[in-house]
Amino acid sequence: MSMSAGGNASGMMAEINVTPLVDVMLVLLIIFMITAPLMTHSIKIDLPIANPHAKEDAPKTPPLDLAIKQDGSLYFNDQPITSSELRATLAVAAQKIPQPELQIRADQNTEFKLVRAALNDAKSQGMVHVGFMTIGKPHQE
Repeated sequence: MSMSAGGNASGMMAEINVTPLVDVMLVLLIIFMITAPLMTHSIKIDLPIANPHAKEDAPKTPPLDLAIKQDGSLYFNDQPITSSELRATLAVAAQKIPQPELQIRADQNTEFKLVRAALNDAKSQGMVHVGFMTIGKPHQE
């Protein structure tokens, strides 16, 4: 607030000095006018393609199913198979383009060393896509 310098009214003036407020607003206006065009400027980049060999019209390969029973017996696509036959089959499947996914199903009570041996066989033959299939048990209370 300011004081009156003369005149009939001898008291406080109720007017606000708006000059500093206008100065601040003009500075902000200039800053926003300069920075607004910069925020709309975009840089064009070429992103890499995740899998250049995959095409939308490429035929889908069905997954391979490997079941491991509790006693260690192996079933490839529901057919009994030995470990050596499994390695030979996986070596052939690993050469396919696109490579099919190997889905491993194991009994709940199967020892992990049997599953690990199957995983090592798949990895040594060049299988990249390996998944685990599980069957959920109903919730018991």
